[in-house]
Amino acid sequence: MISVAIVPYRSAHRSAWQALNEAWLAAGGFTVEAKDRKAIDDPEGTILGVGGHIFIAERDGQAVGCCALLPMADGGWEVAKMTVTPAARGLGLARRLLEACEATARAAGAYRLYLETSSTLAPALALYDRFGFTPLPPAPTPYVRCDTWMEKRL
Repeated sequence: MISVAIVPYRSAHRSAWQALNEAWLAAGGFTVEAKDRKAIDDPEGTILGVGGHIFIAERDGQAVGCCALLPMADGGWEVAKMTVTPAARGLGLARRLLEACEATARAAGAYRLYLETSSTLAPALALYDRFGFTPLPPAPTPYVRCDTWMEKRL
């Protein structure tokens, strides 16, 4: 029987965090941008150190997905760096990662979840839509690949 779980990031996840993020960026045809590199190389400083969270999806003890949650100045929380390996897709792990983000944001008193993504990531966009995210107008972003902004009111 397959065992799947969403767990908080531990330092032992560092190499998996790096590999998972570099893989989804490469698979999407994206460049690892400066802000990506900081988060990939120093998740403790750039995410956890600012009050954020990282969730890891594990299948049989192996990291097969991840997602970060970052506090925003407006009281919302940003969902970032979400991916599940192709071999682990179809197990509902991406939805479970979003559920962990939403529960954490609600517990912190957030009024919304926010994300920036690319219109080329059709499966992710469909998931976000099913999860209750709605489109927003364009906003400033450090990411060249970003052309889609969404939020979910909590």
